[in-house]
Amino acid sequence: MSELLFEVTYPHPPEHVWRALTDAEALAAWLMPNDFQPVVGHHFTFQAPPQPGFDGIVRCEVLAVEPPRRLSYSWQGGPLKTPTTVSWTLAAIDEGTKLRLVHSGFAGIGGLIARLILGEGWRGLLKQDLPHALQVQAVIRPQETEA
Repeated sequence: MSELLFEVTYPHPPEHVWRALTDAEALAAWLMPNDFQPVVGHHFTFQAPPQPGFDGIVRCEVLAVEPPRRLSYSWQGGPLKTPTTVSWTLAAIDEGTKLRLVHSGFAGIGGLIARLILGEGWRGLLKQDLPHALQVQAVIRPQETEA
């Protein structure tokens, strides 16, 4: 088995990054439409346009919620025949928030293929889409930024 690991820093407080990870509407703005709820045991889906070998549905279950510090859920879709695990860890730093993403549990040839595809996907999401969503959130909710 292998994993993907990303660490990024955002100039926003952990509570703002946490909201982007745990509010279904905010999450949809940068990742995918979903029916996420930050409740351990909640089963939810992400929905993407179908592709060859992928029906467009990622099936997930919330495994851990520790606001605003840690979030973990299972992730299964496309070539993944067994669930993998997506784990987010947030840490307050002087510059804002250090975010760590570990996507683990890739096994077999399907896991290798998914790891390659998801690695590129996560990289773009964390470097472009999530920062944009956080900036928009900061503009829309400036009173929270000033707290």
